[in-house]
Amino acid sequence: MSDSAVISPVSVARPEAGEYDPYYERYISLVTGTDILGTLESQRRQMLLLLSGCDEADADFRYAPDKWSVKEVLGHVCDTERIFAYRALRFARADRTPLPGYEQDDYARIANFDARNISDLAADFASVRAATIALLRSFDAEAWQRRGSANDNEVSVRALAHIIAGHELHHVAILRERYLK
Repeated sequence: MSDSAVISPVSVARPEAGEYDPYYERYISLVTGTDILGTLESQRRQMLLLLSGCDEADADFRYAPDKWSVKEVLGHVCDTERIFAYRALRFARADRTPLPGYEQDDYARIANFDARNISDLAADFASVRAATIALLRSFDAEAWQRRGSANDNEVSVRALAHIIAGHELHHVAILRERYLK
């Protein structure tokens, strides 16, 4: 592939309040800086570093009987990122078909994350994040501005990227505070 075929990274401004449901402010507010692609890449490295010290016993830990294990938290982060990246793809391609929501607890319950090794789940996260970054890097300035409807709420592509990053930050904070002290 020639260099001219590669789309140059564009500057992506933070989303404005009207570009996403107010519920997602809890995630978007956690994202600092102005380089969302750099943030996502840095998070990939930091998550893998955090998990590198986690053995199977640590990964099966639940801080309360009704809470997810470390493996389930990580699996949930991967599932959610896949869903939000898919939404970003659809909307970036100007697909205006409304997309449904999803029930995170149902996904976690049926996914059987606890049957997997933590190293497998860490590799899955690295792969999902690499795919998300590659997808987002391919968007031009107009694609980042496009919007669509998911779970009965309008959202922009750039808001979805920030939600992905903020959602991961939210769960890393929980992992650090309640699981992997």
